[in-house]
Amino acid sequence: MKKIINPFVNGDNGNCFGCSPHNANGLKMNFFEDGDYIIAEWEPQRHLSGFKNVLHGGIQATIMDEIASWVVFVKCQTSGVTTELNTKYRGAVLTDHGKITVKAKLISQEKKFAHIYAEIIDHNGKASSHSEITYMIFPQEMAKKKFEYPGIEAFYEKE
Repeated sequence: MKKIINPFVNGDNGNCFGCSPHNANGLKMNFFEDGDYIIAEWEPQRHLSGFKNVLHGGIQATIMDEIASWVVFVKCQTSGVTTELNTKYRGAVLTDHGKITVKAKLISQEKKFAHIYAEIIDHNGKASSHSEITYMIFPQEMAKKKFEYPGIEAFYEKE
């Protein structure tokens, strides 16, 4: 697995709810590349519960939307915006049982759209929820000018 650097941390987008280490209320997600997949290990916090110690479904959808954006950054080498997110919940994700794994991969890419599959795997290795996500993606030059996309090289350590 290869660590993905967050090049947005110190810019205007440095307070992202999903990935910023500086957002006190955020998820503080970190990402890795493993072949076709972008992966995150993340520990649910109790204050993100819906019912008792079950991770709120909206937070689960947010986690999968966040990792999908990193698929766009790294696999599509651009930026984009979510246009559709279809989530199915299969089992509880508990907030008091340790880390979960989030995985996502690019299913297809057309001129303007990227189709991504993401899933949350609970502490027992069981797929608890999954999403099919569509991103409208921007031409790379537009992504650089309007959305501060730094280029693919900014996501990896220099060798």
